Amino acid sequence: MNNDWQSDFAGDASLFPHLADLQKDQVLLSTMSEAAFRQASFLDQRLFTPDLQRQVVSWADVASVPLSPLAKPQYIFHIGHVGSTLISRLLGELDSVLALREPAILRQLADVRVTMPAEIGWTDEEQTERLDQMESWLSRTFRSEQRVMIKASSFVSPLARPLLAAEGMALFLFTSLERYLQTILAGDASKQEAAALSDIRLLRLGQHCGENFGDKETLSFAKTAALGWLCEMVTLCDAEIHCPGAKIAWLDFDNFLDHPEDELQAAARHFGHELSPPNAQTLVSGPIMKQYSKAPEFDYSASLRAELLAEAAQIHADDIRQTLLWVDEMARRFPEVAAAKAKAESRR
Repeated sequence: MNNDWQSDFAGDASLFPHLADLQKDQVLLSTMSEAAFRQASFLDQRLFTPDLQRQVVSWADVASVPLSPLAKPQYIFHIGHVGSTLISRLLGELDSVLALREPAILRQLADVRVTMPAEIGWTDEEQTERLDQMESWLSRTFRSEQRVMIKASSFVSPLARPLLAAEGMALFLFTSLERYLQTILAGDASKQEAAALSDIRLLRLGQHCGENFGDKETLSFAKTAALGWLCEMVTLCDAEIHCPGAKIAWLDFDNFLDHPEDELQAAARHFGHELSPPNAQTLVSGPIMKQYSKAPEFDYSASLRAELLAEAAQIHADDIRQTLLWVDEMARRFPEVAAAKAKAESRR
C-alpha cells in the first residue's frame, strides 16, 4: 500500500477494515478483491497470508476519508449453527449483493459493548459514533448497483439493536431449541465452542433477564448448548421489539432445507433483490448446497446433516429431554425467555 490509500478507500470496497487495535485507536486495512470477498467464509485473521497486502492507519484518518452517500448494509443475524453462511453464500451469488461474512471488526465492537466499555473508555455517545463510522466503512461496494449484505457472527447479536434502529433491514436465522441442541451435541467442535462461550452468554442472558444465572460448572452439555439458543434468541427478540422501524424477517433453517427454492426467493425478496424461480432453482441445486459452507472443500448436504442430528438425538436423548424441561421452567420465570420460545414455536 502507499500514502494514497485514502483515495483508494473512498473509491470502492477494495481496502477492507479488517481489524482494529482499540487501545491504540488504529485500524488494519487489507486489500481484498471482489473474488476474495466471494470466497471468504470469515473476514478475520484466518485470511492473513504473506501475500495479503496490509497497512495500519489511525482510526481518525479512516474516519476523515470523505465517502459518497452509501446505502445502509443489509444484515443476516442468527443464533449460530443455523446455516447463515450457506444463506449468505447463496444470496452472495446475486449481482446486486456484496456479501461480507463475519467481519472481525464488527465482533470487536460487540465485545466493547458487552464486556469492555470501561476498559476502552468510550462513552455511550462515542460507542454510537464508532459503530456508525464502522458501518459506513463496511457499506462500500465495487459497483453502484451492489448493496452490502453482512452476515454477522452469532456473537455480534448485541449489535443488532443499534445497527437496525434506524430503519435497518435484516434476516434473523434460527431453528427450534430441540434441533439446535441436536446440532451442537452432534460435534465436538460445536460443544467446545458452546463451553468457551458459556461465561459471556450467562452474562448477556442475565443482562436481559435481570438476574445472575450462576456458574457454568453446574450446566450439563445440553444445558450449555441451550444457553446459546436462549441467549441469542432473547437478544434477537429484544432487537425486534426495540427496532419497530426495521424490516426484519425470521427464517427457520429447517424450513429452508425443506423448501430451499421458495425460502431463498423469499429471503431475496425481503431484501429487495431480484431472484427468478429458474435462478433460485439453479442456485439450490448447485454446488453451494452440497458443500460445507465454512469450508467449501468439504462435502456436506442436508441428508448428511439429518443423519448426524438423528444420531445425536438418540445418544443424548435423556439430556435433551431434561434440558427442554429446564428451559420450560425458565420460560415460566422470565418473560424474555417465554417470548423467545414463543417466537420459535410460532414459526414452525
